[in-house]
Amino acid sequence: MKNLSNIFITSLPRSGTTSLLNFIYSSNQYASLTYRDMPFVLSPNFSKLFNKTNISKTGRLHNDGINYDINSPEALDEIFFRNDDEFLKNELLSYIRLILNSEKKRNYLSKNNHNFKRIDLISSILPNSIFLIPIREPLQQAYSLLNQHLHFSQLQQNNDFIRRYMNYLGHNEFGLNHESWNNSIIYNNFNDINYWLEQWCLFYENIFKKYQSYNNCIFIIYEELISSNYVKILLEKINLKETENLKLDYFKNSYKEEMNINFCKSTYSKASNIYAKFKKL
Repeated sequence: MKNLSNIFITSLPRSGTTSLLNFIYSSNQYASLTYRDMPFVLSPNFSKLFNKTNISKTGRLHNDGINYDINSPEALDEIFFRNDDEFLKNELLSYIRLILNSEKKRNYLSKNNHNFKRIDLISSILPNSIFLIPIREPLQQAYSLLNQHLHFSQLQQNNDFIRRYMNYLGHNEFGLNHESWNNSIIYNNFNDINYWLEQWCLFYENIFKKYQSYNNCIFIIYEELISSNYVKILLEKINLKETENLKLDYFKNSYKEEMNINFCKSTYSKASNIYAKFKKL
């Protein structure tokens, strides 16, 4: 199992991680946790004891055009990864084996926006793992993060279950319990576009410095995912054969949003320079 090619999708949110997850999962070559595994995420085979009714696909709370049903993959394994490193070293293989057995697959697929912190650890346990790290145009991504923060803050104020549910899954990317990825230098107001733009800079600057030379880290430009040639090259990099199930429809939302917002030009200039470095890799 250590020699199998498992895929871990990780990055700053709103960069296309869910679209990548759904796209690769649609190949039917990978096992992943799905909504059907809730709430027994740590015991994936246990859910099979329950007859869970299928539901029609519905839109996510994000209002981003991505639909899901009970069989859709989702970022649920942070509940497991939240344990300390020693536990992960001892139990990660067993946990992934349970998921593979449950889905009768040979390779594991994970989307977890926290796993960028664990690339070295996961690689030491599963040396053939591939890490997909998407990057989106900085102002677009910062704007999307701001909108999601405002949106989920309102949802959580109206329904505290949403806040508690997101905490349980380790989803503190936005909302009332938002946790910053890095200590802010200038901007601390979560309702300010410049806070999210600065966080973009700090996050991807660190990612570039630490992982640009890693052969098992594949950086993906979000805006390029609408190109069939770009996606074909990506499939070759992860050794996944192109099939009729793999449709570019999963990336139909890779577009630019209309924005009318004031932002710090110098922070954006710095972010644009970092973005340009990734595009040259």
